[in-house]
Amino acid sequence: MSLPNATEDLSSEMEVDAFRRLFPLRYFERHLAESIRPDGRPLKEARETSIFLGAVASANGSALVKIGSTTMLTAIKMEVMTPSLESPDEGCLAIDFHMPSICSPIVRPGRPAEAEPVVSKQLSDTISSSGMIDLKELSLVGGKAAWMAYLDIYCLDADGALFDAALLSAVAALSHLQIPAVAMNDDGKIVLMSEEDGQKQAKEQVNKEKRKLTLKSIPLSLTCILHKNYILADPTAEEESIIETHVTIVLDTSGQLISLYKPGGPVLAFTSAIQDCVALTRQRVKELKSFLDQANSAMEFE
Repeated sequence: MSLPNATEDLSSEMEVDAFRRLFPLRYFERHLAESIRPDGRPLKEARETSIFLGAVASANGSALVKIGSTTMLTAIKMEVMTPSLESPDEGCLAIDFHMPSICSPIVRPGRPAEAEPVVSKQLSDTISSSGMIDLKELSLVGGKAAWMAYLDIYCLDADGALFDAALLSAVAALSHLQIPAVAMNDDGKIVLMSEEDGQKQAKEQVNKEKRKLTLKSIPLSLTCILHKNYILADPTAEEESIIETHVTIVLDTSGQLISLYKPGGPVLAFTSAIQDCVALTRQRVKELKSFLDQANSAMEFE
């Protein structure tokens, strides 16, 4: 007796899916009129977020972050380098963002995704301008040796708000980073120091033991999309593809504005829209900082 109802439900679902594909904006606006999104979230609510530190055992620091389905994996590798003549007492931080073909059907194998260099530069600019890291803390021997930190961020699933997830993953990995213990050998070269070396005191120690990196500022972000009088926080890839106007706000945990990024779309006529986005970002930054603190606390108990 229930077969006709099941058939009708299936037919209805197919009609809704066809309407969604053929008229995405109209489908989207019907939800907005009800103050709800296609995934069931209120307009200004971010997706569920999780942070897992130490995801890559071979890295000096790592983190796996999920915001909704968007997934980022960051791994940091430390190498000793000769500092530049311009900055003899500073180390370096190199940031690369990668989008392998597994992360999205729009990324073709063998071709770099268009977003890769854009997000890489945005991340580098954000971390640099925030004053998050004092590069002098990466110095080992003035003018002779310093740390080069390679920070590689891999997008495993691209379902919107890529920069937000990438930045959170980078910040989380840097908070997890353990700078290796090193010493100077008889030839004057900096070498990694094993536990046995530390016990024997056979070499001139530079870093006596592993240490954490001091994070002077913690930048976090929220991307919003704007459509008519609506503001939607933390958009999915589908929502981003429908709405042209995207705004990404970066704040530190004290609420200080680090940057505002708006890639294309119409000019915003009302400053109130930006103010609303900043207010939403302040709330989101507090939430993300809490998640980050919980992840670091969990690592201390392990």
